[in-house]
Amino acid sequence: MTKAAKSPPADTTTQEPPASYEAAVQELEQLVARMESGQMPLADMLQSYQRGAFLLSHCRAQLQAVEGQIQVLESGTLKNWAGSAE
Repeated sequence: MTKAAKSPPADTTTQEPPASYEAAVQELEQLVARMESGQMPLADMLQSYQRGAFLLSHCRAQLQAVEGQIQVLESGTLKNWAGSAE
């Protein structure tokens, strides 16, 4: 009787937010370059893909927050941006 393979525990660093938008973009670019090199083991590639998806989501959220602030500024009303302090 064979046992089903268990998935490895989730890597907590995958969900660690970057220090800034710029740091997120730089890390994402580095991940893509390493993945495109074709020299990563499959398990590392999966972990890199998960981290990249998290970084992409983080960057999109940051951009949407800034876009909302710009829309507020354009309407003549200034409100504080609820984004993270950078």
